[in-house]
Amino acid sequence: MKVVILDDYQEAVKNLNCYRLLEGHEVTVVQDLHNISATSFAKLKEAEVLVLIRERTKITENFLSSLPNLKLISQTGKIANHIDIEACNKYKVLIADGVGSPIAPAELTWALILNAQRKIPQAIEDMKNGLWQTNIGTTLKGQTLGIWGYGKIGKKIATYAKAFDMTVQVWGSEKSLTNAESDGFIKAQSKEIFFKTSDIVSLNLRLVPETTGIVKLTDLQQMKSESIFVNTSRAELVEKDALIKALKSGKPGFAALDVYEDEPVFDKEFPLLKMPNVICTPHLGYVEKNGYELYFSKAFENINNFAKGRPENIINLHILM
Repeated sequence: MKVVILDDYQEAVKNLNCYRLLEGHEVTVVQDLHNISATSFAKLKEAEVLVLIRERTKITENFLSSLPNLKLISQTGKIANHIDIEACNKYKVLIADGVGSPIAPAELTWALILNAQRKIPQAIEDMKNGLWQTNIGTTLKGQTLGIWGYGKIGKKIATYAKAFDMTVQVWGSEKSLTNAESDGFIKAQSKEIFFKTSDIVSLNLRLVPETTGIVKLTDLQQMKSESIFVNTSRAELVEKDALIKALKSGKPGFAALDVYEDEPVFDKEFPLLKMPNVICTPHLGYVEKNGYELYFSKAFENINNFAKGRPENIINLHILM
């Protein structure tokens, strides 16, 4: 089949062990859909299968209408709102769901927490400029970590915090609170108490219509002036412009971010990059070799099963009925 892998920013896919699963298919890898070459564009127009890297590529009706031969979208990771499912149904394009793993995003979240708490990036940058010991951070022991969303990722982060002798409190759905309590962690009595008493708040929710803008400016401004807000989930979980306003007001005092409303971010003048109390990483939460092997293995297996006439993990198989 004619397979196109979209938005492989690091050109990493061909170096994966699982890439050999695509032997026998005609494969084109596009590094950046916004700067696609004429040759790759021609291949894209002929594509029978698209492979998406998590949520990098938006699949809209307008996009689908330009791909007359497309039969299958094979997703790495789990499907989210980057795919217009109704449009796929209209154009009879099947969608194969992938698998997810909490390990890489949980570890990245913890790395951001450590870096923000000890002010490591600032110290590194100052040392490069010939300066020595320009700031002072604090340890995590004895601090309270607030986790909003006790799913697979939140649960892993809680275990890391326990190993660092932190207090963990959780806010979220009743299911999250019940599960956290059964694991020995604290159930916050209210959202207000959660934000007021946490030294670090980690946002670990899925982005769905019900959670869009769920974190309000008033929530953030209840945090301590020395506290840290960490978001490795989705930027849209926070009310638009609320985080910058809160940081400028001094509460919370710091932020560590891996996600943004419009990605990728190439603008050197992007406001959050200019703030000395903010650490930014370029959506690295899932970008990790072992995770890629897992995600792409399943995506490529789904392609092979489809090519053999035995489609699996299809979320909209009913359109062929």
